[in-house]
Amino acid sequence: MANNKSAKKRNRQTVARTARNRSIKTRVKNARKAALAAILSGDKEAIAAKIAIYSSTADKAANRNVIHKNAASRFKSRIAAALAKATA
Repeated sequence: MANNKSAKKRNRQTVARTARNRSIKTRVKNARKAALAAILSGDKEAIAAKIAIYSSTADKAANRNVIHKNAASRFKSRIAAALAKATA
């Protein structure tokens, strides 16, 4: 339990940041699920749109330091590989 004023403030900041980061990470995960579902459906327009949204979401999370920039790059690479495997 926080005993002084600055520790109490740090706890409040941590709670706010954790909630913000969790929401951003959830957005990335939902975009990934949508992109994979589009790949399985085979609709080329939907695939292009969902992958673009996923890439953008991952990059935004990386820019906000919620995920590492290399992690965002890895996510995009894996979704591209999944697309190549599905179309081959």
